[in-house]
Amino acid sequence: MKIEDVFQLIETDMDRVNQYIQTSLHSEVVLINQISHYIINSGGKRLRPILVLLSANSLGYSQQNDNSDEDIKLAAVIEFIHTATLLHDDVVDESELRRGKNTANDLWGNAASVLVGDFLYSRAFEMMVSINKMRVMEILSHSTNTIAEGEVLQLLNCNDASTTEERYLEVIHCKTAKLFESASQLGAVICNASKEVEEGMAKFGMHLGTAFQLIDDVLDYSASSEEMGKNVGDDLAEGKPTLPLIYAMQKASEEQSQMIKEAIENGGLDKIEEITQTIQESGALDYTRNIARQEADLAIQSLADIPDSEYKQALICLANFSVERAF
Repeated sequence: MKIEDVFQLIETDMDRVNQYIQTSLHSEVVLINQISHYIINSGGKRLRPILVLLSANSLGYSQQNDNSDEDIKLAAVIEFIHTATLLHDDVVDESELRRGKNTANDLWGNAASVLVGDFLYSRAFEMMVSINKMRVMEILSHSTNTIAEGEVLQLLNCNDASTTEERYLEVIHCKTAKLFESASQLGAVICNASKEVEEGMAKFGMHLGTAFQLIDDVLDYSASSEEMGKNVGDDLAEGKPTLPLIYAMQKASEEQSQMIKEAIENGGLDKIEEITQTIQESGALDYTRNIARQEADLAIQSLADIPDSEYKQALICLANFSVERAF
């Protein structure tokens, strides 16, 4: 199965998700409508809502619940939470480009972006309340809290060249993988799956999200701005010590390590070409890809208790895509 087959498999459901998103975005405040529609419709992969749909259907949700739309609602909720984090991230990082387009904060300013991010968070909680399941509320409230902690941990790591691989992976697990984990776990929850199956689905999402972020780290030093939809070296410019940088500092010469250290501590892209070359020559990109591959394999292993179906195969395809992608 190819990633295009995955998108086709859930095309009808995703159309319903997108329609529900557009309906739920409405506000009487014009600026909220403008910014929220802009960021929601800015060309994201929608992987997190796709994960909700695939997880639920791999456990027979559509067969068990002909007239229910909990999967559609939760897919939209997950996308709202994700989009809120993007709005806040771009303000914190002072980013100007995302998905190949100007960021909301670049167009409307930081204050408007933060407040509309708050609107999307609060609207997401309104939507999840309508599902009327305490377990759903428990998972998503914990998830949003963990993401916030991850954001603060990342802030603490910024410009800190002594950040270890373990500390960096902790940030990934909190900031990125947690929402993937919740997306796949919720698919099991609305199917009333066993505790073992729910835990397996949660682990799948966590490992998938970790693999996905690690490849993002690789692409920051190996893809073009057009492929990534953001500026090459953005992480370095913001002083973020990602895994390729951490590994390269350990393996490069003392002079090269010092160059990377100073770039992390001071931010900026003055020596981006030399640093990119050092990262590539040190084997840091291959090392990070290998860690990502291990995470993807763990994700696939977490599906052992899920019956085989085209939806399970789609989940496996998604895990493989997370490490094989070039964008």
